[in-house]
Amino acid sequence: MEIDMDGTKFLLLFGRNMKRLRNSQNLSLRQMATRCNIDYSDIGKIEKGNRNIQMSTVLELSKGLGVHPKELFDFEFEWKPGDFE
Repeated sequence: MEIDMDGTKFLLLFGRNMKRLRNSQNLSLRQMATRCNIDYSDIGKIEKGNRNIQMSTVLELSKGLGVHPKELFDFEFEWKPGDFE
């Protein structure tokens, strides 16, 4: 998937990957929320690509999933040098 200039597709891909990781552990949104101290509705918004999060939130999500933060970014996307200039 090609990345757009405002990052919407990137957020969507991040969210899909996070949801995949959550589902692989059979965690509900509420269970995930309890593990990482983030409201379940916010987790749902992140998974849908509707929320642009801070790095500290990435760390909390990775703790909740029991994975290294880099695993949340383990998805394919296309971009060209200069796309973000």
